[in-house]
Amino acid sequence: MNLANKITIFRILLIPFFIASILYYGQGREYLRFYALGIFLLATVSDAVDGCIARLRSEVTELGMVLDPIADKLLIISAFISLSVIKVVPEELRIPAWAVVTVISRDIIIVLGSAIIHFIKGDLKIRPSWLGKATTLFQMLTVLVFLANFRYHRFFLYPAIFFTVFSAIDYIWRGSKQLNETHKIQSS
Repeated sequence: MNLANKITIFRILLIPFFIASILYYGQGREYLRFYALGIFLLATVSDAVDGCIARLRSEVTELGMVLDPIADKLLIISAFISLSVIKVVPEELRIPAWAVVTVISRDIIIVLGSAIIHFIKGDLKIRPSWLGKATTLFQMLTVLVFLANFRYHRFFLYPAIFFTVFSAIDYIWRGSKQLNETHKIQSS
């Protein structure tokens, strides 16, 4: 296992500590919000680092191509859910439920679409788009500014949701295109 994949696994292992920091945050334990912020920031930076290491060392692996987006999705979804439903989180730091549903719905669409393409074609070639990367960036930035209690943190939520919706549409379009190409090949 290469270094980039180890960093990705480390990112996944940070998730329970992040959730626990939010879960036990509250009156008399306000410092845990800063722990959660630090853990999420470390996970976000490790996301950039593992990708750079894999490309610079020419160590891009199939495991890494699968594990990295899974780590991102687990991290982001757990953060959005934690900052929405855990009752000890102050109201001003809560992510609205509609935003959580939007983020989770996009990921469900991607996973189901990938499964359908794999089932029909027998092969799935996933190429991340710039729109998907922008979505991940804005979603991570949203969590960071909410945890930092940045005064205008709500203004970061809307670009994240905008990119979430449009990247879902883009993935649906690209998946449909792959399925239509398969159908044309079988018809001729």
